[in-house]
Amino acid sequence: MTSVKIERVVKETPDIYTLYFPAVAGARSGQYVMVWLPGVDEVPMSLSTIGWASSITVRVVGEATRTMSELEAGDRIGVRGPFGNGYTANGSNPLIVGGGTGIASLTPLAEEMTSKGVKPTFIIGARSKDQLLFKDRLSHLLGLNLAVSTDDGSEGYHGYASNLATEIMSHGKFDQLYICGPEIMAVNTWAEADRLGIPTQASLERLCKCAVGLCGSCAIGPYRVCKDGPVFDSAKLLEVAADFGKRRMDASGRMIPVDH
Repeated sequence: MTSVKIERVVKETPDIYTLYFPAVAGARSGQYVMVWLPGVDEVPMSLSTIGWASSITVRVVGEATRTMSELEAGDRIGVRGPFGNGYTANGSNPLIVGGGTGIASLTPLAEEMTSKGVKPTFIIGARSKDQLLFKDRLSHLLGLNLAVSTDDGSEGYHGYASNLATEIMSHGKFDQLYICGPEIMAVNTWAEADRLGIPTQASLERLCKCAVGLCGSCAIGPYRVCKDGPVFDSAKLLEVAADFGKRRMDASGRMIPVDH
């Protein structure tokens, strides 16, 4: 565990905040860190900036995330990591699909790709226009290769990111798909890619407590998301198909349906 000082806090949407702090050494796109808030909790957070600094992007959903949203420059948090397997940048014509705060995990991947001369097509989706994350950052990076979808039609495609991805995949010749976001969006997008034979890497979310594969609270199929993921390739997605998009463990270890 390292104590780090928050350098900057940016309010991205009405309930999403990005906290910047000194760079986590050795981090790769798709990896995560465990963030400790003394007296509150320790929670896993994907890295939304990698390189000159590190950042995490937080939607307020509970006590820990509310506490993070109230932090200011100069405050300190505990960080350990990075953990897990990240994305592997493959293909010459990749498609990236991010929904909600899942966009945060995928943005460093898009930046890594463009730095290597590959410009991906990136779909970002949200419930409404005011919930779109990193639109300006990605528009500057990708230009016309950025596509927007909103559930209510307030900007871009009217509908789910998975539906827009299905349409785009039917017209383009993509050689790699990357997904992160709500699980129903992810599983539907992967199902279409699998039908079309497009290799996929998807970042999965489960209840991660230890981050080193010991407690088993994040188990999915034969794997543990904290150590074997969070990024799963097509072969592993097939192995966890009985759980992916269907069920997960809650804090007590009971199997419950995945929230849709």
